[in-house]
Amino acid sequence: MALTIFIDGKEGTTGLRIFERLATRPDLHILTLPEEQRKDPAARREAIHASDIAVLCLPDAAAKESVALAEGSRARILDTSTAHRIAPGWSYGCAELSPAHRQGIIDGTRVAVPGCHASGFVSIVSPLVQAGLLPAETPVTCFSLTGYSGGGKKMIAQYEGDARTPDLDAPRPYGLTQSHKHLPEMTHVPGLQVQPIFAPIVADFYSGMEVTIPLFGSQLNCAHPVEDVTACLKAHYAGSPIVKVLGTEEVAAFGGFIPSNALSGKDGMLLMVTGNDERLQVVSLFDNLGKGSSGAALQCLNLMTGMDETLGLNL
Repeated sequence: MALTIFIDGKEGTTGLRIFERLATRPDLHILTLPEEQRKDPAARREAIHASDIAVLCLPDAAAKESVALAEGSRARILDTSTAHRIAPGWSYGCAELSPAHRQGIIDGTRVAVPGCHASGFVSIVSPLVQAGLLPAETPVTCFSLTGYSGGGKKMIAQYEGDARTPDLDAPRPYGLTQSHKHLPEMTHVPGLQVQPIFAPIVADFYSGMEVTIPLFGSQLNCAHPVEDVTACLKAHYAGSPIVKVLGTEEVAAFGGFIPSNALSGKDGMLLMVTGNDERLQVVSLFDNLGKGSSGAALQCLNLMTGMDETLGLNL
């Protein structure tokens, strides 16, 4: 019998991509609302209560409202918003971080999909902290390049519309007040004691993301930082069908440049260590709309429904 999935917020960038990915699945019945009812609380409540899993693709306030509407139902919730990523009782939807994270998704009634920038950050920092290579009290810095689709329909229209302005031709740093909405999960999930400095940058390409963490070798508890960090990440992600850690020769094959859109349209993630033992950079390369958004949501949904986690993913 097909499971009923309600996508609350199908009209947004993330919701539409999830709907398109699930629409042809014979094991799922996709429940949606007509345009005139999609913001009606009563209609949304009825749809949530009729579903096995409700996927929330909404702004934070609306996602919280949907969770309240779900009270008294049997529906499990998969939330793509920022609202519940570090909330008590919610599982953080990054299965690769630990067996406990994976089981939390499989068993969870409330699962939060990680933020796009945060996905790249925690994929690097969490294994290093877990292994003791990076002390939790270390002040960490991070910059992240993203395609403009990460800003949703409004930003896509800015970049692709007739009213486009010249300032969009160049990369644009943002989050200038160091209060970006991903910072809480970037601190909490790896167990850092100091909130990192985070510098996100949006540039003139549609999709793709490159999260980079610069480190001094002296910040790490190891003798050979490039080799040891690479080995740590390789061991952590050994056997993962989604996250791959590149070796030195594979990194060199990029030819000295790492294009941020290299995995555009894909749902996997590449990790790599560059630099030298005094000063190194650890890079996470993926698609902000893939492993950073709808691909991660689909992976979580697969785990929640007992399916192969890669079902429907473009790897």
